[in-house]
Amino acid sequence: MPPAARAVLVDLLAGARAGRGGAAVVRGEAGIGKTTLLRHVTDGLSGVRLLWVNGAEFEADFAYAAVHQLTRPLHERIGGLPAAQRNALAVALGLGEGGTPSRFAVGLALLGLLSDAAREQSVVCVVDDAQWLDRASAQALAFVARRVANESVAFVFGVRDAHVIAELEGLPVLTLPRLSDQVARRLLASSLLGPVDDQVRERILAEARGNPLALLELPRRLGPAVLAGGFGLPTPVSPASRIEQSYQQQVSRLSEDARVLLLVAAAEPLGDPGLLWRAADLLGVGPQAGPEAEASELIELGGQSRFRHPLVRSAVYTAASPAERRRVHGALAQVTDPLTAPDRRSWHRAQSLSRPDEEVAADLLRCAERARRRGGAAAEAAFLEQATGLTAEPRLRAERSLAAARAAMEAGSFESALTLVEAAEGGPIDATGRVQAELLRGRAAFFGDGAADAVGHLVAAADLDPGRARTHLLDALQAGLVVGRSSPAARDALAAARRAPAPAGERSTADELLDALVGYLDGDLAVVPVLLGMLSDVADPLWAGRLSLAALLAVELWDVALEDRLAGRAVDSARAGGTLMVLPVGLWMQAMAAAQRGDLLDAAALNSEADGIAEVTGVPPHWYGRLFAAAVRGVDAEARPLFDRVLAESHARRKGMLTATVHAAAALHANGVADHRAALASARLAVADGDLGTSSLALPELVEAAVRCGEQDTAQEAFARLSRHASAAGTDWALGVRAALAALLSDDPAELHAEAVARLDAAGLRVWRGRALLHQGAWLRRDGRRGQAREALRTAHELFTAVGAEGFAERARVELAAAGEQARPAGLGAVELLTGQELNIARLVATGATSREVADRLFLSPRTIDAHLRSVFRKLDVTSRRQLADVLGRDA
Repeated sequence: MPPAARAVLVDLLAGARAGRGGAAVVRGEAGIGKTTLLRHVTDGLSGVRLLWVNGAEFEADFAYAAVHQLTRPLHERIGGLPAAQRNALAVALGLGEGGTPSRFAVGLALLGLLSDAAREQSVVCVVDDAQWLDRASAQALAFVARRVANESVAFVFGVRDAHVIAELEGLPVLTLPRLSDQVARRLLASSLLGPVDDQVRERILAEARGNPLALLELPRRLGPAVLAGGFGLPTPVSPASRIEQSYQQQVSRLSEDARVLLLVAAAEPLGDPGLLWRAADLLGVGPQAGPEAEASELIELGGQSRFRHPLVRSAVYTAASPAERRRVHGALAQVTDPLTAPDRRSWHRAQSLSRPDEEVAADLLRCAERARRRGGAAAEAAFLEQATGLTAEPRLRAERSLAAARAAMEAGSFESALTLVEAAEGGPIDATGRVQAELLRGRAAFFGDGAADAVGHLVAAADLDPGRARTHLLDALQAGLVVGRSSPAARDALAAARRAPAPAGERSTADELLDALVGYLDGDLAVVPVLLGMLSDVADPLWAGRLSLAALLAVELWDVALEDRLAGRAVDSARAGGTLMVLPVGLWMQAMAAAQRGDLLDAAALNSEADGIAEVTGVPPHWYGRLFAAAVRGVDAEARPLFDRVLAESHARRKGMLTATVHAAAALHANGVADHRAALASARLAVADGDLGTSSLALPELVEAAVRCGEQDTAQEAFARLSRHASAAGTDWALGVRAALAALLSDDPAELHAEAVARLDAAGLRVWRGRALLHQGAWLRRDGRRGQAREALRTAHELFTAVGAEGFAERARVELAAAGEQARPAGLGAVELLTGQELNIARLVATGATSREVADRLFLSPRTIDAHLRSVFRKLDVTSRRQLADVLGRDA
């Protein structure tokens, strides 16, 4: 056992007993000793409540199965949770009825449950074989494991090396190495009871490759004769396979009754002794089977059956014939209570059949519906897939396969969804089914980071479905524009949209949007009011599945307030409906709007909240808000590494739009720190392909950089493009920026400067208002009006300092000094002093929210909120929540 790994785990458990919770992931290949290590460090622990669950491959399709097992000793405490949490957890665990619970509500309830138990004694949660966790449990457990820093709770996950569990990424990892040759030889010698040929010993050591379990199990399988003479050694295979073969040979030496008993235990991973023995009796298993099975040291029977190693379970199950497995599942179905465990009974019934059965298939459909109400998309998909396999009628089978694919898609199982789509396409599928298949393929590609591939499927769906073709083409355009305006995907989508037939009958909102969008992409600025009008109806269901398109258009059309409203609507809807794939995207969109307004405090808090949710859901990060926040801050050490990182990612993912956005942010940053030559180069790259959003984000940087670099022709050309778009949009943001840049190109800019300051103030864009004041003050100083210049420059400097825009603040300081006034040094603000999590908590507390309310919003425990608040108070030198509101108000 590696001393270092043991020491880390001992420290983790000791910390939990002292009120410093934490989590760790123990990784290693099968048989390396993960389970042994976990048992060693937890055996004999006093003053703690040990909760242990083993992930089981057969449970992977049951939503919250692992959470149910882990928390079974705490179920009587669920009634003490707040009502919303209590209801969510009860529904998720099948202990109550209700609407589909948000996975975050379930996670928060689980956190509250463990926190409540930890008030009496520390709680240690061991999740072994976590690679077999159902996805809902993996998300909930990982969610809680990241939020126990201030609780007397520790989590330890055991995971096989070959498996990647996205939900656990980022947690501290302990990797168990193979044994050294010297230690392996000692372990092998300790397991040998007779003479061993030297060549056989070396062969065993070579095959085991330092795997402890292989070193112990291989000699048992070979037997004395082979060990002595070296005859008949197997062909080398993976250690896990060799170990399973060894267990299977041990099982084969047992009586038939003992083998059947082991198979029952393997097929019912809950380890419920009542189910085990009732099924065994039904199968005619004799009374001596239990003692014989335990004597083999393959299983422990008692309060709960437990195999000596998870590989024993798979060895027993895979060694059984299909007929034997069906017989055992049939017995388990008969003894499972249809009232208290209908889903498990149906699952066993399905496994017991060798031919289609419509009655059981219909029962599985009811199970799928119950899973959907509990928020278990993966379980819903599994039940639907089983129902498909038991459906004889070909057309109905194809329909159910598509339904299973849809559920798998919602669960994030894109590969499984595509397999089910292929199965449906292999049967008799009607026109509606073919459309659904193409749409599913398109959505799988889009959400699986293959938006370019999505376009072809969505265009194909439009060709097959004339009645809804325009809606499908709208989605194809969204996918293409997300990839990049100049990409083949975007060109194909636009070409298909151009040739779309006119709508038959009354025009829908989707029809209006498609025509306006195509017109805009073809250069018709007259449609801008139409697009703005449709975007303004943020409650229109049209935008529910098109948040990316909505965000692009709002920025392209110069309306930060609209961008914020659309994001806010999406966030509120996602919170209410538990749509966790949408929630972080909406928050990142809000963060982008906050960065554009100059509210870096809000941007940091929103980015932090979104990142925390993305850790659990596995949603890939959206960088836009973080890019522009870094650009506004103007700190090279922060901004340039971020730009380089995201630029490399955008190139690797072939995301032209993301690449353009990085260049736009880099141009803003470079202008802020007065590196106008770099700004000019970045801005040119940003606007080269005409991606949506660059009109408002990059063209202004190109105009200013060109002016500062003396490239008047470039500045005039870029300003003409900007002016056309700004006039069409007509927002205060657009017209204010146009006036500010027109002033840089004018010989008599007095009125233009005044208009820019007023409009940008009305738009609530503090950074741009500061830039307009900076331009105005610099012009007034050069015009000899030093008093008026100092007033404008002083206001600009104060604005930039309050925002935290260090680059622009330095530019204002230099200009102010040239006008004869030294700017007052600024102290560090909340943005610089606090972490992202602290900023988020402080911001919410400053609004008057209680610790419990903030905990519910951020999916943390109240104790964690209070711990962060103590740190916030210390850093900001305040002693009350009212003072906190004052400090943040000054920094806002």
